[in-house]
Amino acid sequence: MPSSTRLTDPMFGSPAVLEIFSDAGTVQRMLAVEAALARAQAQCGVIPAAAAAVISEVCRDASVIDFDALAQSAVAAGNLAIPFVRQLTAAVAARDAEAARYVHWGATSQDIIDTALVLQLGDALRALDADLLRVGEACAALATAHRATAMVARTWLQHALPTTFGCKAAGWLDALRRDLGRLDAARAQARTLQFGGAAGTLASLGDAAPGVVAALAGELDLAAPVLPWHAHRDRMVEVATTLGMLTGTLGKMARDISLLMQTEVAEVAEPAGPGRGGSSTMPHKRNPVGCAAVLTAAVRVPPLVATMLSGMVQEHERALGGWQAEWDTLPQIVTLAAGALRQMGEVVAGLQVDAARMRANLDLTHGLILGEAAMLELGGRIGRLQAHHVVEHASRRAVEQGTRLRDALVATLREDPAHAGLLDEAALDRLADPGNHAGQSTRFADAAVAAWREAVARAAA
Repeated sequence: MPSSTRLTDPMFGSPAVLEIFSDAGTVQRMLAVEAALARAQAQCGVIPAAAAAVISEVCRDASVIDFDALAQSAVAAGNLAIPFVRQLTAAVAARDAEAARYVHWGATSQDIIDTALVLQLGDALRALDADLLRVGEACAALATAHRATAMVARTWLQHALPTTFGCKAAGWLDALRRDLGRLDAARAQARTLQFGGAAGTLASLGDAAPGVVAALAGELDLAAPVLPWHAHRDRMVEVATTLGMLTGTLGKMARDISLLMQTEVAEVAEPAGPGRGGSSTMPHKRNPVGCAAVLTAAVRVPPLVATMLSGMVQEHERALGGWQAEWDTLPQIVTLAAGALRQMGEVVAGLQVDAARMRANLDLTHGLILGEAAMLELGGRIGRLQAHHVVEHASRRAVEQGTRLRDALVATLREDPAHAGLLDEAALDRLADPGNHAGQSTRFADAAVAAWREAVARAAA
């Protein structure tokens, strides 16, 4: 069957989701909706059971639809459903002319397009959920394994204080936990049938309408809405905004990892593999290609989410442009989010962590990173402000003389008889160990893993 796959789609998507939103995937689900509609109406006595059986049988074979003709005819029709229904009716008529009378009975184009999209979203979001769980489990493993692995915390891209790599991974994990909850909620909202007929009143079905809605929702395993939602797009937008935030979380992770991969930092590395991360001209290069793909998605998705939000302002019972803007936009958002999850899953699962380099980088400033620890220690004895002045002076001395902060601090304290002997060797040793000034890092790592486990168990219940 024809597909609209582009050369770059595998780089920024996932195979499962690309297939779901392919031309074939779209048409197959439109056929599934038409077949379910016929069966539901037969159950309610709206159309003959024999006609429903023929329609359902024809809808099992997507080859009854000419994709090229469908695309070309949609230009004049304004949507895919009109030429789609025409082709389907002709295919049914070739089998049974009487049954063809009942194809698409009482429905409107948007019913078929929207409900097919709902089916696509159901399948795609299940795939995303599975990938999100895998990324989360990989982050939980990192947070546990490196809960006490000391490293530099950086603010404004500069050395700040010690932290642990487990705490950094825990930050990723806890954000993913929140994304998991949002994704569950968005998926539940999106699993809603769209069926309203020409103007959202189902006038064409008369008193049979409620029964047909219930039967159709049952056929497709969807929730029946309180009323049709043709022009109310919050369910679709909730999916878009949820995936926008998820892609942002993944982008944050990719930014952190790619910065830690810089040659001058070299604290982590993406997994190695044949052909992965190389350069066409520089054989020594090991580029963060997975992170690059995730960051690309994080750049592309926000404007697409903005398009979805803009499209919410629709006219009366059927939109003129706002709904149509969703057709390509929402599948792109889902596909990009799926691709970012796939890429990040590979990166985190195989991430190479250099604990020795992390420890070495903590020593780059010769102890200056522990200035706050020294200030707090002295502050308990001479007051915070005075302690700040002492440590600040010692820090400048260490930089000017190229010595360690410990030595400069001792020299500074000796200059004032009132301060001499404030810190003994044991205190100086304790203050010189970055592991003693990582705060609650290990506890935070443990807490994030525990919260993740609880969320996963709750979602599975």
